[in-house]
Amino acid sequence: MKQRLLSLDTFRGLTVAMMILVNNPGDWGHIYWPLEHASWDGCTPTDLVFPFFLFIVGVSISYAFKDKQPDSKTLLKILERSLKLFGLGLFLSLFPKFDISVVRIMGVLQRISLVFFFCSILFLYTKPRTQIGVLAGILILYYILMTMVPVPGIGAANLYAETNLGAYFDRMILGIPHLYKAAKVWDPEGLLSSLPAVGNGISGMLAGYYMQNRDQEVSKKLLNLCLIGCMGMLVGWAWDSAGFPINKSLWTSSYVCWTAGMATCFWVGLYWLIDVKGYQRWTKPFVVYGVNAITVFFLSGLIPRILRMIKLQNAEGEEVNLQVWLYKSWITPWFDSPYNASLAGAIILVSLWCGILWIMHNKKIFVKV
Repeated sequence: MKQRLLSLDTFRGLTVAMMILVNNPGDWGHIYWPLEHASWDGCTPTDLVFPFFLFIVGVSISYAFKDKQPDSKTLLKILERSLKLFGLGLFLSLFPKFDISVVRIMGVLQRISLVFFFCSILFLYTKPRTQIGVLAGILILYYILMTMVPVPGIGAANLYAETNLGAYFDRMILGIPHLYKAAKVWDPEGLLSSLPAVGNGISGMLAGYYMQNRDQEVSKKLLNLCLIGCMGMLVGWAWDSAGFPINKSLWTSSYVCWTAGMATCFWVGLYWLIDVKGYQRWTKPFVVYGVNAITVFFLSGLIPRILRMIKLQNAEGEEVNLQVWLYKSWITPWFDSPYNASLAGAIILVSLWCGILWIMHNKKIFVKV
């Protein structure tokens, strides 16, 4: 984008800061429920973070590529950025053992790369009317696949963690050694569930495209987008009630509608507050996150891995890694509640990164991927 949209940078920064907050509690055994994912069906505030980011990816595409042509130079840049994102995610999965035989192939950055690639191509080669059709087609197709197609070797279609069609595809194509280790035989960022995730990106593209419409007043555009967002949430709720539950791990079509609708309303609110009304002074801490989003997400995943490689002895003579030692020595003594200590650990980390990113922003250091 030649001229950055402050509300979008703020939205991106809020989302990435929340990502770091929920991914780095002081103690995984003591987390307040809003900072945990839903155990299966349902949606907590934490379950909004990833789809919100994919929505932002779509909005960014609509602004960045609005004057671009699908020539070889543009396509090469799209492919290059997609491969970089996928490679960074794969590096995090490999580090520090670099054992290709058991590396997790998919992940958060990998899914972002796929959504960015397919949405960028779709934006360059199609009009919004076609994109709406593709969005509806993806959501309906995924619903049919997950609820009507029998699972080979299992039986009837189902939405259970280990026996649904998506889990079957992950085991068959990726192989069990290359899946999410905590889930063992399925992957929450698996192959088939990445298809509806593209829908969150398309939703963002459409919202961004509509926001750039010069034939309507800003107030009317914001109102219409808010209504569309509410309709999306209503469709998601109705689909959930009809038997295709809102579920992040499966990335169900109802989940796409629910989260895309909510992301639309949230961005409308930020756009009105920041870009229309001009309330901008509070945005700096989030903007510094937003303009270096991928960088801080990657480093916030890499550095804890490095800290866990360093071993120390605690006061009881037990060997612990440096991350645990820092938390137990510097944070937990200040709190009676382990939940408050765990939350404080996450907040301190978010604050430390904010300070680093603030310095980078002031020095105009922006790392592009």
